[in-house]
Amino acid sequence: MRPPRPVPRGPPGPVARWAYRGVGGAATALALAGVALPGLPTVPFLLVALWAFSRGAPEWAERLRRHPKLGPVLVDWETRGAIPRPAKAAAAVGVTGSWAAFAASVQSLAASLALGAALAAVLAYVLTRPSK
Repeated sequence: MRPPRPVPRGPPGPVARWAYRGVGGAATALALAGVALPGLPTVPFLLVALWAFSRGAPEWAERLRRHPKLGPVLVDWETRGAIPRPAKAAAAVGVTGSWAAFAASVQSLAASLALGAALAAVLAYVLTRPSK
């Protein structure tokens, strides 16, 4: 029995384009809110916006890539999977603080260990990405 052939992808239809634009716009709004609100991440939302705009509005994705402050971080991620050192440090502090707060507020050792293992895996991924 043969494996199924991959279905070739064409450009998205009008409904999909609007859906991608909506996701990109919402992610951009959350990223902008993250600039002002401590604890709300900025770059992950920008990456989602770039992904969505790349499919639904490529010209908007290019505008993000050319942005003087945000563009270099996005281009470094797209081309090399790079995360700047200050972002890695912030991630390490945030993950450690989040786990400590969780562990201090929950009575379940199993839940604390499970969350600790998951967060350690995420942090290991972040720390092993190339830096600028």
